[in-house]
Amino acid sequence: MKILGNSTQGIEPTQKRLLYRCCVLPIALYGFQLWFYNRAPLSYPLKILGKMQRRAAIWILGAFRTSPTGGIEAIAGLIPIKFHLYKLTSRSQLCSAALPKNHLIKTLIEDAPNTYSKPPLHSINSLTDHQKSSIKDHLVDLYNKLHGILPSFSPS
Repeated sequence: MKILGNSTQGIEPTQKRLLYRCCVLPIALYGFQLWFYNRAPLSYPLKILGKMQRRAAIWILGAFRTSPTGGIEAIAGLIPIKFHLYKLTSRSQLCSAALPKNHLIKTLIEDAPNTYSKPPLHSINSLTDHQKSSIKDHLVDLYNKLHGILPSFSPS
């Protein structure tokens, strides 16, 4: 009788990495935009995902459990999970920016109102600056990214 952990010993590390990237990560990160946006409390989900990625890196390489996380992730060819989420978020925002002008999401984040119809009542640009700064949402993040409205630091 084979043990589940030993049944994958014949698989090469590159195949294990491909299996992890193509099967495990999409399932684990499904719907990440609901909780991964600007100023959202991220410590618990990132801790769980970091543990998952560490276990996957150890499985891919067959390394010891005491190996340093950053080292085995680098050798396994995996980027840290937080940076992977940033990459997915920016790609998602690019897809939203490429939507047609009459798309619902595009009308919500559009800066100038459409000349063919009256501006939507629940548009982001109908909010005050204070309301925009207090809202933590993926659409507000997208609006800020597309229009270059990001918090800046002034040393004076």
